[in-house]
Amino acid sequence: MEHRPPTVFSINGVRVDLSSESLRGPDGEIAPVRPQAFATLRYLLQNPDRLVTKTELMDVVWRGTSVTDDSLVQCIHEIRRALRDERHDVLQTVSRRGYRIVLPEKASAPTPANKASLAVLPFTNLNRDPEQDYFADGLVEDLITSLARIPGLLVIARNSSFAYRSEPRDVRSVAEELGVRYLLEGSVRRSANQIRINGQLVDGASAGHIWTGKFNGAAADIFDLQDQLTEQIVGAIEPSVRRAEIDRARRKRPNSLDAYDLYLRALPHANANSPAETDEALRLLHLSLELDHGYLAAHGYAAWCHEQRYFRAGFHPEDRDAALAHADIVLGINSDDPNAISMGAFIRAILTRDYDGVIAALDRALAMNGNSALALGFSALVSSHSERYHRAVDHAQKALRLSPLDDPLNYHPYCALAVTYLFAGQFPEAVKYSALAVQANPSFSVAHAYLVASQVGLGNMEAAQSAASRLLEVAPTFSVGAFVQMGVFRAALYEGLAAALRKAGLP
Repeated sequence: MEHRPPTVFSINGVRVDLSSESLRGPDGEIAPVRPQAFATLRYLLQNPDRLVTKTELMDVVWRGTSVTDDSLVQCIHEIRRALRDERHDVLQTVSRRGYRIVLPEKASAPTPANKASLAVLPFTNLNRDPEQDYFADGLVEDLITSLARIPGLLVIARNSSFAYRSEPRDVRSVAEELGVRYLLEGSVRRSANQIRINGQLVDGASAGHIWTGKFNGAAADIFDLQDQLTEQIVGAIEPSVRRAEIDRARRKRPNSLDAYDLYLRALPHANANSPAETDEALRLLHLSLELDHGYLAAHGYAAWCHEQRYFRAGFHPEDRDAALAHADIVLGINSDDPNAISMGAFIRAILTRDYDGVIAALDRALAMNGNSALALGFSALVSSHSERYHRAVDHAQKALRLSPLDDPLNYHPYCALAVTYLFAGQFPEAVKYSALAVQANPSFSVAHAYLVASQVGLGNMEAAQSAASRLLEVAPTFSVGAFVQMGVFRAALYEGLAAALRKAGLP
């Protein structure tokens, strides 16, 4: 069942109903509050257990109308009176910063949807030049906007995170106050015409570093540099958070796993793209979907895993049907998960060859998050399979720019480049990228096949036969006929590819 934000809360015997905008005491009597006070309460309840700054509340409740702090303070007093919160146990004041609502355990409302959460703190200007503050602040605002597009990641609004601009930071305390798992910190230094950005992603519970990075650029075009740095940092953060969340899910006790944790546990098995690993991924994904049938991310990976099993475990029609059924869910008109959409589009491309419709779906995903290495990688694969080679190279290269070297899905853009150069007859480049694809995912038999064909094209028969031997170690039942049966490429392209594989001695 899909998890929806709660609309009814029970606090100190008072029933708060956000749908009807009412508060009722234990005897059913209505507790009157002004519209601004109820709007303040609504926003706090929608953001439980995290610090909400005064500025953020005033922006939300009064929507640009200039009011004094007294107006907000009066609303807070009114809310506490209505909720019978004389000791401020529920609606807490965080000195000089804002307010936090803490729901008692007996409240009927569930906690917010389980997902990764992150706050980007103001970057430190190491030059101590106030004129450079605008660049650091602009960079952080761009990062917040771009990171907020990542599906499954809750990013705290600027107003809340900027409350920590000038105060000493204890990362554990800040993470607890903001109600997030991760903090992104950074610094900016300008030297002559160069700007250096240092960034670090920190676990809010342990204060340990999950990722650190340095980024440099010429300051000649400050806004272009800001865009480049944003892209690079976002590209590094997304897989870093994903790895940290997978590690967190692995540490949880099996009897405490929810749909999100089961999905996270499935990812390494799905990314391996080998028959045994695919079966384990599907087991976990099906358990996840039993708990939350509307979980788009789990549907996307389930579609991909059924496609993997269809092509590499006997071409069973039920796997094809299941892959398309999950793909149709994530490609629905109301789908808002760009990664899941790109995965579903890839599945439809592979299984139906509806390349025009699929490209449109991929463009929709990339419009939602143009910095998604996963979506770009799938787009590159679809483009190379449909002979849109310029697009394939463009999207593959951008995916690799956004991905750290150890991203387990880098074999997607590498395979797209290998296919593009193989069919273009540029065999040195085809060998290079197919070898990188094999290195990125040694268990993916298709990458080995591309390497074999590329070495044959280059005339390196000894290397081709060696690559063929490694292919059969990875996939002992591999045959050229079954490979051609996949039907990913036009028949004319398969003829040359099949001839090269047979020339290397493959059955």
